[in-house]
Amino acid sequence: MNSMHPTPLRTGLVAATALALAATLAGPAVAAAPAKGDHRATRAAMDAAVKDGVPGVTATAKDKNGTWSATSGVGNLKTNEPRSTADRYRVGSITKTFVSTVLLQLEAEGRLSLDDKVEKWLPGVVLGNGHDGGQITIRQLLNHTSGVYNYTADEDFGRTYFLKDGFFKHRYDTATPAQLVAIAMTHKPDFTPGASWNYSNTNYVLAGMVIKQVTGNSFASEITRRIIKPLGLHATLVPGTYPKVPQPSSRAYGKLAETATGPTYDVTELNPSLASAAGEMISDSSDLNRFYTALLRGRLLPPEQLKEMKTTIKVDGIPNAGYGLGLMEVELSCGVHVWGHGGGIHGSTSEAVTTADGRHSLSFNFNGDWSGDSGAVVEAEFCGK
Repeated sequence: MNSMHPTPLRTGLVAATALALAATLAGPAVAAAPAKGDHRATRAAMDAAVKDGVPGVTATAKDKNGTWSATSGVGNLKTNEPRSTADRYRVGSITKTFVSTVLLQLEAEGRLSLDDKVEKWLPGVVLGNGHDGGQITIRQLLNHTSGVYNYTADEDFGRTYFLKDGFFKHRYDTATPAQLVAIAMTHKPDFTPGASWNYSNTNYVLAGMVIKQVTGNSFASEITRRIIKPLGLHATLVPGTYPKVPQPSSRAYGKLAETATGPTYDVTELNPSLASAAGEMISDSSDLNRFYTALLRGRLLPPEQLKEMKTTIKVDGIPNAGYGLGLMEVELSCGVHVWGHGGGIHGSTSEAVTTADGRHSLSFNFNGDWSGDSGAVVEAEFCGK
């Protein structure tokens, strides 16, 4: 299975496959608790990711037999300390499902419509080089059919935040949502609204701005009030400009280069405002399982809105996958359908998936962003291979 994040935040700057790092990085897998179910294939896929160069993996699965958690590899390359099953990590684009959920709740409350034009809520914001917020609906933002240019694909942005010299100079800079959207507006749209599909982080920065306009509160405070607190997601936060990952957590590693070879850098600390509502959040595997289970079981949205969220568009380039409103559906090789999202941000690759009935969920994180097959871990858990 392909990753649940068709285009990670670090678009185009990291090679898709990598030369394996020295096998010495691979530590033994550590299980937090023996499970009744058999997760041997999942453990093997985690170990394979470490062999492929990922410093460490942490994962938690929940099914009819209970909860199973395990780690592989290390959380700190200097000390060789293992990863923890309770690790918090940057979840990148998994943030998008939370943002979409808030907007769908606002629709259910009659405070906006998915068919509202972006211009209605953000006058004059989506304008320039052929972009026109008067032609784009909120739904098109959420399912990536808006055609709005992806700001993380901008070359200057890439040099500033994703390559070594720029990253170490700018890692603590604050970027406002308006500044991120303005970068996108210096480019032409990818296509006419509704004519095609292309993953664009700008769509969700705009979605976060709409939440603020409708409610008077930041997307962060609305996610906290509507989702994090009611579900008791104690490891989950929307950090804003706060640059650290709260404990317990591991270090996060990246290459900060356009290739997957060369030195490895500790990129744990950064100002996540560069990701905004497209990918700012921090969570852990247990919280992500709880969130997606609650979402798919209808605890966060009325049936009509959940149906809207699960109405998918075929995604070119990802076989057997469809993209809904901040939620992806993938059919695995064994015929099982999983729903969820993935996220990639500096030093962090995460996946969170759940079956439609919410009975079987898996969330995990690689603390490296240049290697490892996250799709293989999902296949292993749900298909046993």
